[in-house]
Amino acid sequence: MNKDVALICKNQSFMVNAMIKNLEEEHFKVETLQPKINVLKDLEEKSRIVLVYLDKDADEMTDALVYLKDLVTEDRQRLMVYFVGNPDDFDAVEKIYPKNHAEGFLLRPLNVKKLVEQLNGAAENMETENRKKNILVVDDDGTMLRMLKMWLSEKYSVYMANSGMNAISLLAKNHVDLILLDYEMPVANGPQVLEMIRSEPTTADTPVMFLTAKNDKESVMSVMGLKPEKYLLKTMPPDELLKNIDDFFEAQKAKQMV
Repeated sequence: MNKDVALICKNQSFMVNAMIKNLEEEHFKVETLQPKINVLKDLEEKSRIVLVYLDKDADEMTDALVYLKDLVTEDRQRLMVYFVGNPDDFDAVEKIYPKNHAEGFLLRPLNVKKLVEQLNGAAENMETENRKKNILVVDDDGTMLRMLKMWLSEKYSVYMANSGMNAISLLAKNHVDLILLDYEMPVANGPQVLEMIRSEPTTADTPVMFLTAKNDKESVMSVMGLKPEKYLLKTMPPDELLKNIDDFFEAQKAKQMV
């Protein structure tokens, strides 16, 4: 079980060192990071569990909080973010970082036992998530993205991208097992995005299904040469969409067993 923790703090005080010691005794590997963008730029490669220690300095961590918010909101990396501080610190944080995107707010003086319980739970959840198939949903409609994530998240681990170029950037850093791709999007439409996916050796064989409102024969036929797995319509009921995806992965599993 991966128990890496990225601890973001301005000063490595006595309390911070005591917290690190307690976590290490529980077999967590803690890396401390300054709340600076140039330090945090590779955060998503260090750990998915992030602990932000606020010591009367929430206002001085604005850039770091904005960076974390962007990572979580755009879902480039499914981070589990916890904050340690006092109520005034939390009020300052919530002006920048959405409360519903935080896994927890832990009051100082810190109850280390409670912290360990929460981080152990986060590590176990990550282990479960890592066993799920990864699906990337690409759609410029934010409402559709959130709806699809809600439908799929019980069985699958879901990434979201609100444009074709964001999808390409995400694929450069993350492995996915299936892409659900909208047809009509600004800048780069679905067929153009699929052409880019097929042109890159690392993604050329990634399965792609179109999920679109375009149901005319011309649109369907125009992408058949790019070999999408399926061409699905957004009007289909959620259970039918899930069945198509489940059946696809079951068929893949059957092929691997032959």
